[in-house]
Amino acid sequence: MSSYRKVILKTYRASGAGSSKSVRAHPIEGQGLDTTMNVECSSSMRKNNPIGSLILIEAKITDKEGGTPFLYAHYNSPYRVISEQEADEILSKL
Repeated sequence: MSSYRKVILKTYRASGAGSSKSVRAHPIEGQGLDTTMNVECSSSMRKNNPIGSLILIEAKITDKEGGTPFLYAHYNSPYRVISEQEADEILSKL
C-alpha cells in the first residue's frame, strides 16, 4: 500500500480493546496518521520499555488484502527509544 517511513509510537497498556497483547503502541499526533491505528511490531520492543515510552521505528501502512489499514514494522526491525524533546524536534521537521 505504501513504503516504509519513520514513525513515532507511544506504548500503552491495552485494556478491553479485544487485544491479546498486554502492551500496545500507537502513532502519536502530528504525523498525519490516525492515532488509534493498530501497529504490528516487535512485542519485545513494547514489553522491554516502560509504558508511555516514545519509540522511533520504520513502518508502512498496510491493509492485508482490503482490511482496516494498520502500521506494520517487521519484528526484527531496529528501533530507538527517544525523549519527548527529540520527538518534538522530529515532528517540527515534518
